[in-house]
Amino acid sequence: MAANTPLLKVDKAGIRFGGLKAVSEVNLEIRENELVGLIGPNGAGKTTFFNLLTGVYVPTEGSIQLNGEKLNGLAPYQITRKGISRTFQNIRLFGELSVLDNVKVACHTQSSHRMLQSIFRLPAHFSGEKEMEEKALHYLSIFGLEQYRHEKAKNLPYGQQRRLEIARALAAGPKLLLLDEPAAGMNNKETEALMNLIGFIREKFSLAILLIEHDMPLVMGVCERIYVLDHGLLIADGAPSEIRNNPKVIEAYLGEEVS
Repeated sequence: MAANTPLLKVDKAGIRFGGLKAVSEVNLEIRENELVGLIGPNGAGKTTFFNLLTGVYVPTEGSIQLNGEKLNGLAPYQITRKGISRTFQNIRLFGELSVLDNVKVACHTQSSHRMLQSIFRLPAHFSGEKEMEEKALHYLSIFGLEQYRHEKAKNLPYGQQRRLEIARALAAGPKLLLLDEPAAGMNNKETEALMNLIGFIREKFSLAILLIEHDMPLVMGVCERIYVLDHGLLIADGAPSEIRNNPKVIEAYLGEEVS
C-alpha cells in the first residue's frame, strides 16, 4: 500500500431501505494507526454505517475500500479476513461458551489448518488447535482475563464482558478495529479505564480504530479526528477542537453536550 493511500476509503457510500435513505453519500478516510471518532445524535445512522463497513448491509450507492481493495458485496466473514473487526453496542458474546473459547472462535479466522485436516484428525489439526489456544490465552492475558478462561462468558461482570469482546475482535488480527459504543452502560471509573485501554490497544497492536461513542469526553479525549453524522448525512469532520465549536454540530445535537 502506497504511503499516501488511506487504509479505509469510503466514497459516497450509502444505503436505502425501500424509499428511505438511512445513510447517504458518506465520504470517510482512515489511515494506518489512526484513531477516529464517529458521532451523531440517536438515529443518525452510525451503527448502520458500521454495518455497511462490515458486510451486514450491502451499500446501494458508493464504494468501500480497504487497502485499495473494494469490499462491496463481500460477506461479513470475508471482510473480517480482509482485516476489519468490530464490537457491538449490545455485547454479543457466546454466553454459554467459556471465555477462552470465545477468543478461540476469532482465532479460527486466521487459522492455517484446513477442514479435512480436522475431520481426519491429522497432526496439523492438533498443532493448529494448540497454536490457537496459546494465541487466545495471550490475548486474555493482555486484557487481564486469563484467570477467567474456563468461566462461561455470560457470568463475567459487565465491564469484563466488554474487555472480552474487544479481545475477541483483536484475536481476528484486524488492521482496522470498529468499536460501537464501548462505554455504553459503564460508570465514570470504567469509562476512564476504557479510554486508557483504547489508547493502549492502538499502540500495542499498531492498528487503526474507528469509534462510535455517545460519551463526548471519551471521544474528545482519545480521537485525533471526528466525523459527525446527522440523519444519515455527514455534516462535519475535523479535529476535536473544530467539531466542538462547529455550528452544524451544535445545532444537530440541539444543545446536547459536545465538549
